[in-house]
Amino acid sequence: MTRVYPQFVIAKFGGTSVADFDSMNRSAGIVLADDHVRLVVLSASAGVTNLLVELSKGLESHDRMDKIDTLRAIQHNIISRLKSPSIVARQIDQLLENIAHLAETASATPSTALSDELVSHGELMSSLLFTEVLREREARAEWFDARKVIRTNSLYGCAEPHLSLVETQVETHLRPRLEQTIVITQGFIGSDENEQTTTLGRGGSDYTASLLGEALHAARVDIWTDVAGIYTTDPRIVAQARRIDHISFSEASNMATFGAKVLHPATLLPAMRKNIPVFVGSSKNTAAGGTLVRRETENPPQYRAIAVRRKQTLLRLHSLHQRPAYAFFADIFTIMAEHQVDVDLVTTTERGIAMALNGTGCTSGDGDTLTTALLTALSAHCQVEIETGLALITVIGNQLPRSPGVCRDAFMESEEYCVRMIFHGASNDNLCFLLPENTADDAIVTLHRRLFE
Repeated sequence: MTRVYPQFVIAKFGGTSVADFDSMNRSAGIVLADDHVRLVVLSASAGVTNLLVELSKGLESHDRMDKIDTLRAIQHNIISRLKSPSIVARQIDQLLENIAHLAETASATPSTALSDELVSHGELMSSLLFTEVLREREARAEWFDARKVIRTNSLYGCAEPHLSLVETQVETHLRPRLEQTIVITQGFIGSDENEQTTTLGRGGSDYTASLLGEALHAARVDIWTDVAGIYTTDPRIVAQARRIDHISFSEASNMATFGAKVLHPATLLPAMRKNIPVFVGSSKNTAAGGTLVRRETENPPQYRAIAVRRKQTLLRLHSLHQRPAYAFFADIFTIMAEHQVDVDLVTTTERGIAMALNGTGCTSGDGDTLTTALLTALSAHCQVEIETGLALITVIGNQLPRSPGVCRDAFMESEEYCVRMIFHGASNDNLCFLLPENTADDAIVTLHRRLFE
């Protein structure tokens, strides 16, 4: 017998949507306007995660206290607007004490596990406050600890969920609550088999919402942010960027993977597996509409969007020995695997490899990819050249390698930009190139004008 699931909608709110009391109150209105919204997933209030990441690195006493005072001010500015704040104020103050203790420990013995424990407090605080905002609007709302259901491995900073365990935990601990109340929980955080707190990487709250949507067989996942949907490129770079009203999972996933900030790269994978539509809209202006991401769209265009990913590193490796190319390549990729380096994009010559490495994504450990141990191992086989300060620009579309004129369109007006590397042909849906980060915005403006204007 096929099980029939209630048509739940999951609403996820980003940091700007819970930045202060007014933002939280506006977001609460969105939740209460739709009876199908039974589960709310929250990011930390805007700016809070950055402060916590800084504290996790181990700061001197004065800098540490300054950041904790800033955190306290953000939380208490919201508390001061509540009608009956005493209970939640005590809960927030306890969490702030935990932060101070963990930050002091980090100054002596920092670790990735401690970093995840510390950084998780942003979502814990915002979700407690938002629950109280809903209750003061006479809603039946219950706070829920996401770590009970988002079970992961122990790769701190970029933990990976155990999908079958997540589904089991959701059925046991979460679904029964949704029949009776609106449940408020945290994005971004989980726990491993030892009950240690883990995080899913920067922007991981979207991923949490999608994972819970998959486990609950949700009717839709709504991502509320500060922009009214997904655009042809970042509107902060190109004022003429146009909203895309309907986009496929594949196109949106490409955009997220290659740097579009509106969605976390992993967000769409759970939704794709269960064919759950994902809506992206602005919590500041719900009347503006948004973008619906679904399995397919009618008449997909040749060019869909332009994405940019900054903080990229170019690693060029030149063989020191007269060995067959296949043996050299095998040595290099074995070393990269042993050091758990996720190679992003690759080009090769007979005696050389060039790799683009992504320096963004994890909560902790950014910039630690090229460790001394890795470079020592590589140096036994090849000459190593490292270039940093690069940006990866990606043109996202459909059937690009089979479309004449794509390279002309992409590079016709790029003679003033120093393109460091080009990737084309491995995917049907994108063309990527590296160039110095300080020229990326100008290149995007030029490219957008040619492809979309």
